[in-house]
Amino acid sequence: MRLRFLTAAALALPMALAAQTTNNVTASFKASSARYGGWLAAAFDSIPASKYSYKPTPVQQTIGYVAQHLEAANYGLCGGFGAVKRTPTAKDSLADTIKAMWPKDTLVARLKASLAFCDNALASVDDARLGEELPTGPPGSGRTVPRARFMIGYVTDLAEHYAQIASYMRIIGLVPPSALPRPGR
Repeated sequence: MRLRFLTAAALALPMALAAQTTNNVTASFKASSARYGGWLAAAFDSIPASKYSYKPTPVQQTIGYVAQHLEAANYGLCGGFGAVKRTPTAKDSLADTIKAMWPKDTLVARLKASLAFCDNALASVDDARLGEELPTGPPGSGRTVPRARFMIGYVTDLAEHYAQIASYMRIIGLVPPSALPRPGR
């Protein structure tokens, strides 16, 4: 009887320890990032280059503007919570309105590179580090926020801009990636 109890305990211990290190919260951030990031990459890939200057109304952003904005926001947010900071290039200092007019291939490649950077940043975080205070605001301001705040900002920014681009796609007669039939169905 005692042997059975010890055997059961020996088998249960690794499972109990694994349950404590599952990182459910960061796994949720990673899943949302993969979903919305994948849909955004597919959306920008599928929109014809001739439509990158499209915007539904004069006060809204063009498709090209959204693409360059996402790239910059991704690097800023993911550099905030990740282990690695990105060094800006000379092209990064150009005005957003100039970058928004870059060719589709350039915008899509840069957006995808920023999503890969964010994937690496997410891989460096676990649930135990979500509450760590990180600097925010102007340098030297002394302001801090929990690491999770940067991660929430990143995922919600992806979701917000995916909704924006999905709406643009529907207006110009395209089907957004999230509305396409799933493979195997």
